[in-house]
Amino acid sequence: MSAKVRVRFAPSPTGPLHIGGVRTALYNYLFAKKHQGDFLLRIEDTDQNRFVEGAEQYIIDALNWCGIPYDEGPGKEGDCGPYRQSERAYLYREYADKLIASGDAYYAFDTAEELDAHRKDHEEKGKTFIYNWHNRLKLNNSLSLSSEEIKAKLDANEAYVIRFKSPEAEILPLEDEIRGKMEIDTSILDDKVLFKSDGLPTYHLANIVDDHLMGITHVIRGEEWLPSLALHVLLYRAFGWEAPKFSHLPLILKPQGKGKLSKRDGDKMGFPVFPLEWKDPKTGEISSGYREENYLPAAMINMLSFLGWNPGTEQEFFNLEELIAAFDISRVHKSGAKFDPEKTKWFQQHYLQLEPSDKLADQFIKILETKGIKADKEYTSEVISLLKERAVFVDDFWELGSYFFVAPSEFDQKAAKKAWKEDTPEIMKKLIEITSSVSTFTAANLQEAIKSWITSNEIGFGKVMQPLRLALVGAMQGPDVFEIASKIGKEETLKRMKFALENL
Repeated sequence: MSAKVRVRFAPSPTGPLHIGGVRTALYNYLFAKKHQGDFLLRIEDTDQNRFVEGAEQYIIDALNWCGIPYDEGPGKEGDCGPYRQSERAYLYREYADKLIASGDAYYAFDTAEELDAHRKDHEEKGKTFIYNWHNRLKLNNSLSLSSEEIKAKLDANEAYVIRFKSPEAEILPLEDEIRGKMEIDTSILDDKVLFKSDGLPTYHLANIVDDHLMGITHVIRGEEWLPSLALHVLLYRAFGWEAPKFSHLPLILKPQGKGKLSKRDGDKMGFPVFPLEWKDPKTGEISSGYREENYLPAAMINMLSFLGWNPGTEQEFFNLEELIAAFDISRVHKSGAKFDPEKTKWFQQHYLQLEPSDKLADQFIKILETKGIKADKEYTSEVISLLKERAVFVDDFWELGSYFFVAPSEFDQKAAKKAWKEDTPEIMKKLIEITSSVSTFTAANLQEAIKSWITSNEIGFGKVMQPLRLALVGAMQGPDVFEIASKIGKEETLKRMKFALENL
């Protein structure tokens, strides 16, 4: 690759960014960084009817939270701005006019009613109406009108669109970095509108002009744009520009595998399909996000990277630097990738283990505050170290270890039946005595004192350890029971043992 690699992510601000969009951004980012290139964000907001307030900021916040920030874009101006298409509107007319001058495009004056009548007429004959080489000379456009008629219409400010003149009966070779070589007969292409009657370009024209002016060398986008590839290649040719290399990414499919993953699937099966929470400004409806559901960005990025790509090795856990080093666009699959919510949790559990306990403590303390519990950071961090390997999310720490912060007020019935026997009260009284006598109250010292008593009296371990755990935890769960005792302290340990003795 001789020219500096430049890629872009070009979403429309029509709502929240779907994880399919995040994956497109991720693959662009990985490709750029792998080749020491630039990753641009361009906001394609020419369709003002679909513009949604707050969507652009959401896209920027989402990319930043995921850890894949752009090098150039809104708020990070480079030499190729502005980076919102609405602010570039003055540019496109000039390029539409160039295509008219070269004969690659033409004015079409057909009204919506006229086109509708043609469509209906075709439907009645069992055909589909396509505006292209086979009928354009019979329609109301600058190819079928005389120069005087065209001038009169333009002078009278008659509404028109500018259409691309697709070549007739040419076999056009196409190439895709993922799908390989293809070809298309241009006779089946319609003459797409490039410039609308409202004075704004369509996506096709704006996209090509912007990619060229921004020096984009590789276009990596979703497979829904594959049907537009022929037109885009023809537009580059018409302008006399070198086309970038194209890669069309496979779809992210529903967990069942049929059809594209949608918000509805997430709602139904209880997983987010957006990186951050989104509140619809029109309806007020709130959609959950990975951030708000306590997923770590690293887990989401690792999961997304594997939806459509694999490194060709057995390795499954990749941090961002490793992903950049391993990423190869030719290893992206052609077929769709099934989304697996359980696999996402599996990645989440792995990355939670790697997080420093004190960092997790900051998040967990906030959860404790909502329960009216004021906790010390150092203590919370130590507790998290004991619970971490069983947790998937930060809020699991409450489920796994609430007893570190609040004494049990009731006991698991099933566990009590199993652990609390006729002779248990006598054993518990003896345990209270032993615990009281341990002067330096550590897990090791308490363990030594209790275990030597058990051994010398030849009592079964379970007969002592089970009721002790039940007294401290309220159930048969948790890490080493002596660790629990040392964490909650001698006074609290004795208090809980006495409470169990009185209440079981």
